[in-house]
Amino acid sequence: LERCPRQVVAKLALWRAQVMEHGLAEVRRIPGYHDEPLSGRLRNFRSIRLSGGYRAYYRIAREAIEFVLVEEVNKHDYSAIERILGR
Repeated sequence: LERCPRQVVAKLALWRAQVMEHGLAEVRRIPGYHDEPLSGRLRNFRSIRLSGGYRAYYRIAREAIEFVLVEEVNKHDYSAIERILGR
């Protein structure tokens, strides 16, 4: 996040706060985030739009608890998250 623009970091912080307050299911309905599941080798992940180019990639680590683990924030580079995960 240190290399991301401030507005991207701020939007991720807002998303996190909304998830904590309202729950992931409700926040997924907010159209501005364009929350969507990924496919292929990243099918266990979802992405949210933080700006025109930046995305945050997350997955639910524990279904029952609905713990969200943000894996990566980058400038819409799916290959970066594949490298991180060794896929």
